[in-house]
Amino acid sequence: MVMSVDERLALIKRNTDEIIGEEELKEMLKRGEKLKHYIGFEISGKVHLGTGIVCMSKVKDFMEAGVDCSIFLADWHTWINDKLGGNPETIKKIAVGYFKEALKASLKCSGGNPEKLKFILGSDLYSKNDLYWTTVIEISKHTSLSRMLRSITIMGREEGEAVDFAKLIYPPMQVADIFIQRINLAHGGLDQRKAQVIARDVALKLSFSPLINKEGKQIKPIAIHSHLLLGLGQPPMWPVSKDNMQEVWSALKMSKSKPDTCIFIHDSPTEIKRKIEKAFCPEGEIEFNPVLDWCKYVVFPIKKRLEIIREKKFGGNLKFDNYTELEKIYKEKKLHPLDLKKSVTESLIEILEPARKHFSQGNPKQMLEEIEKLIIVQ
Repeated sequence: MVMSVDERLALIKRNTDEIIGEEELKEMLKRGEKLKHYIGFEISGKVHLGTGIVCMSKVKDFMEAGVDCSIFLADWHTWINDKLGGNPETIKKIAVGYFKEALKASLKCSGGNPEKLKFILGSDLYSKNDLYWTTVIEISKHTSLSRMLRSITIMGREEGEAVDFAKLIYPPMQVADIFIQRINLAHGGLDQRKAQVIARDVALKLSFSPLINKEGKQIKPIAIHSHLLLGLGQPPMWPVSKDNMQEVWSALKMSKSKPDTCIFIHDSPTEIKRKIEKAFCPEGEIEFNPVLDWCKYVVFPIKKRLEIIREKKFGGNLKFDNYTELEKIYKEKKLHPLDLKKSVTESLIEILEPARKHFSQGNPKQMLEEIEKLIIVQ
């Protein structure tokens, strides 16, 4: 079935937090431009719901909208940020042997076809590629030192002048990844926003790897930001004031460094149940409620519904066909947190079954065991 421009745009926009250049995107769709997407990942630890399911559900939307999608396995960036012991060969092995398999399994969990997904390893892109390094230099010439400092990770910024110089090369490399691959649809979380804004700011100044549309005009890449899924922990302050919302949300986003507040895609049903039972889920509260957040960005995009099973004396079963209905009932305190948690647990166990099966045997199982050993050593 041929989709209209509005239908394609709606799919691309669905469950995103921000699109920078939306009007430009509309024009690209109207002109019939080929949309070339990428999302890049550092190879740092096990894949959780935010990295796996939220991002891959969005990739599935892009694919259905006719976008050419690819995943960038950022092994050099991982090395720069000292992840997995800072060993380039170990990082590369985990990137191809575990991370690639985890993202394929996540796309399958999301209802997509992993065979259509393309993967690019940073090492392969950079090898004997003079144009790439020329592009890194040209981007750097158009960006100030202070801006590069603002664009590196929080940890690097806190180190100030003591930060190793390699971390300052990270942002221009991240931007060059977009242009050298001719990406006009750059996808990531809000934590990648600074680099993507730099990409848009320098786009019309580049002479070595410019983005050119079908009319021969130099253009800026569109930046699309997926939702940062909340972890299961309680906010450091409650209730959260409106002035601190963005800051608190960033601090509470799902993180593999807090394994008890996140679900990994290959977690067992027992682990999923244990973690969600302990989740912060205040009755009637819809802001900063991770269980509701997971309903909106994981359960409904994949299952399209949520069924609450409960005894008649507690109101009987409930069926929701969309998140808005669920949020309304929960806010009115007509649904108890324990009943919500039980239903979300069952939904996640079902959603993640393909990933558990994928990592239960063969090389994927061995690679999962290897990365778990690395995490323990670290």
